[in-house]
Amino acid sequence: MAIRALPQILIDRIAAGEVVERPASAVKELVENAIDAGASRIEVVSEGGGQRLIRIVDDGSGMSPSDLELAVQRHATSKLPTEDLLAITTLGFRGEALPSIASVSRLSITTRARGTDTASMIAIEAGEKQAIKPAALGEGTRIEVRDLFYATPARLKFLKTQRTEAAAIGDIVKRLAMANPQISFTLAGEDHAPTTWPAGDEAARLGAILGADFIDNAIEIDVWRGDVRLHGQVGLPTYNRGNGQHQYLFVNGRPVRDKLLLGAVRGAYADHVPKDRFPVLALFLDIPSRDVDVNVHPAKAEVRFRDGGLVRGLIVSAIRNALERESGRTSSGNADVALGLLARSLTRPANADWDWRLSPAAPRMPPDESAGFAEPAQAGFDTLVLPSADARANTAPVAPDNLDRPLGAARAQLHETYIVAQTREGVVIVDQHAAHERLVYERLKRERAAVGVKSQLLLIPEVVDLDPADVERLTAAAEDLSALGLTIEPFGPGALLVRATPAALGTTNPASLIRDLADGFAEWGSEIVLERRLDHVAATMACHGSVRAGRRLLPAEMDALLREMEVTPNSGQCNHGRPTYVTLKLTDIEALFGRR
Repeated sequence: MAIRALPQILIDRIAAGEVVERPASAVKELVENAIDAGASRIEVVSEGGGQRLIRIVDDGSGMSPSDLELAVQRHATSKLPTEDLLAITTLGFRGEALPSIASVSRLSITTRARGTDTASMIAIEAGEKQAIKPAALGEGTRIEVRDLFYATPARLKFLKTQRTEAAAIGDIVKRLAMANPQISFTLAGEDHAPTTWPAGDEAARLGAILGADFIDNAIEIDVWRGDVRLHGQVGLPTYNRGNGQHQYLFVNGRPVRDKLLLGAVRGAYADHVPKDRFPVLALFLDIPSRDVDVNVHPAKAEVRFRDGGLVRGLIVSAIRNALERESGRTSSGNADVALGLLARSLTRPANADWDWRLSPAAPRMPPDESAGFAEPAQAGFDTLVLPSADARANTAPVAPDNLDRPLGAARAQLHETYIVAQTREGVVIVDQHAAHERLVYERLKRERAAVGVKSQLLLIPEVVDLDPADVERLTAAAEDLSALGLTIEPFGPGALLVRATPAALGTTNPASLIRDLADGFAEWGSEIVLERRLDHVAATMACHGSVRAGRRLLPAEMDALLREMEVTPNSGQCNHGRPTYVTLKLTDIEALFGRR
């Protein structure tokens, strides 16, 4: 078959498939253009999940008629004053968005440049451009996209429901609004309840979009490494979700889903959050444009860093330091759950014949003491028989000085599992096993950092065959791996020789370990996989070496546990990410009983 040149309209529609995957993609490109134009107010309206209508109105710099003519031509842009693709300081730069959208929809652009008296309008229908006409508009730009994908019916079949597409539009607008708190955003139309986020600072914008609950359970981060800055809010480990959709990551104001950044977040929370749970966070990385390549994919959601190790290390250390700094905090949601359960337990049946002895809160006693209870009709305080000493809580006298400590003074041990402590403002309930497990784990990690990781030499060094690229990556990190107890050296172009493995791993399969490391290095470029293995061993040892549930503690032991928790990093959750204690404010407890 003979080769032929494709017509321009078909070229545009093929290219549109990369840039405009769904209505939310069109919204992203158009809002980014408004941001690049210096807008202080941006309004986004959608109907029919964005397929029927998308309208973006901004008060940015606008365009002259001649600029408007060029704006709808492919690869025409004002955002690359030179040919240096490493000096990109805007969100857009490819010059593809407007012509791509115009090739698959009915597009109209009305614009008025700042300082001019008249506006101009151009309409394009499925790539067919009409003449520019005079129009009426204040300074800025209004873009309307109607009947998106009507010119490519096959694409319509792949769209999801209108509700799902509308939710995707809302998500991208929220992400761009998070990254640009200095701009006022409005989201409206039949797809969305009208919402406006006024211009403000970063913390106020995050609170407005993610909710006050997030701010109450988040830690602020603002750190520098050289000329790279990382700032934002990271959620407490106990404030987590069932998927990663609530992790918001930005590079130079650009929302991204980058595996290096996501891997760094996962590594930073590895000791704190269960594997099937995800922390909530919003992090912004500001990095010189020459140190990051955003020209990886037309959608611009992926980036490449010149020094990925620096970026990963900055994220991991910043998050870990923040969690350690606020290690005494647990999610406020834990207390809310506890109070909710207490409130339900106080609900009384409407049946007037209800027997109070059937209540879970009724005092319990051995069977031979049951005669001490009067019938409900005659029961009174003087006839109530308390449970025997064996059934009571293991109580302790209060130490007044401890009431002012963060975790208070130990008062009792319940069910040989939970320590109840009293503070000046409320009550603290501690899971003794979970708490001690974290204490032992942190102690083991400190010992490892102090004396290093012991190695065990292999009687016969093992040769592991690998891809040459994996061999090169692991060999480059041989010194770091040696500090973690793993001794390797190259053995030809496609193999490694393993001479020693970490003693803490016990009898292990060197080939399996090396291949796991190779996969981890390919994804993250770090020895973090081996560190995680060693941490898992330490966590297992901590679990088996901790105070078990069911063991009675003396008052001094309970207080000692509370005091050590107060000075141990990350003591608010165990190694598996579960909370170690719950704090109940006295005012909340009083409200449950109608005392407030």
